[in-house]
Amino acid sequence: MSLIKKLISLSVLAALAAGGYFAWWTQNPITPDDAPPVEFTIAPGSGAHAAGLQMADAGVPMEPLLFNLLARATSSSARLKAGAYELKPGTTPLRLMEQLVKGEFAQEALTIIEGWTFRQMRQAMAASKGLKHDTADLSDQALMAQIDSDFKRPEGLFFPDTYLFPKGSSDLLVFKQAHAAMLARLGDAWSKRDPALPYKTPYEALTMASIVEKETGQKSERNMIAAVFVNRLKLGMLLQTDPTVIYGMGDKYDGKIRKKDLETDTPYNTYTRAGLPPTPIALPGVQSLAAALAPAKSPALYFVSRGNGTSQFSDNLTDHNRAVNHYQR
Repeated sequence: MSLIKKLISLSVLAALAAGGYFAWWTQNPITPDDAPPVEFTIAPGSGAHAAGLQMADAGVPMEPLLFNLLARATSSSARLKAGAYELKPGTTPLRLMEQLVKGEFAQEALTIIEGWTFRQMRQAMAASKGLKHDTADLSDQALMAQIDSDFKRPEGLFFPDTYLFPKGSSDLLVFKQAHAAMLARLGDAWSKRDPALPYKTPYEALTMASIVEKETGQKSERNMIAAVFVNRLKLGMLLQTDPTVIYGMGDKYDGKIRKKDLETDTPYNTYTRAGLPPTPIALPGVQSLAAALAPAKSPALYFVSRGNGTSQFSDNLTDHNRAVNHYQR
């Protein structure tokens, strides 16, 4: 065999070996199953060469040259999406390329708790490291305008839930999602409401739901709590609910509510003002929404804590005073 033929044969074998290695490499994990995740970011406008370098700089153990070859082989170089990603253990180069083409960004989660005020929600959003804080300097009213809401006052208008979002997303995204979710939940509950309820608008029902949320120790009692306040509204009685007073006190509340607080008039003091307060006082969950719009069929007008998280309900003041003496005095 001539030297040229030998060289050609060796070149063919080398090419086959290289091709075999490349095929093997594309389908084997970049990091083992017990390796920690690696976070990296692809900058806008990056092609495969630049993306490979950015991943290597972030600690992804992969040769940029091989990544560039894979991008060319799969016609993916011009389809990579900029954003924050996470290389999870066991991910192959082919799977990673698929993530970058589809834009499967690193996911973050934020949980909004039932019964939080909007102020507490904003604090939790501000503390989230996974969000871009575009609303940090906005007033509540300006924030509502930014999410294209028809409401100017935000209290109660965001649904408490766990929200997933791509890492680095604007906090406006979560505000919009939570607001849309609350409007959808409220609309659904309103469409199924008892027609005898004393609410003129869904917003009034939302306000009642927020009161039920703050007054209820046991979830199973939500419908009875709602029944008490609905019965009071129908009869023109004062609601006399402490959580509204506390909300109206704002920063003055120190963990205790005193007689003078109950006598100090504010728009939220339901001991001095009849009817519902002007806005919700918290973010109600789905069970409180359902209770406000489908309260228990009960004549109860009073309730008092038994001291164990449950309540004693009464139909008249005499029985209520007896219950107060028994459970609290």
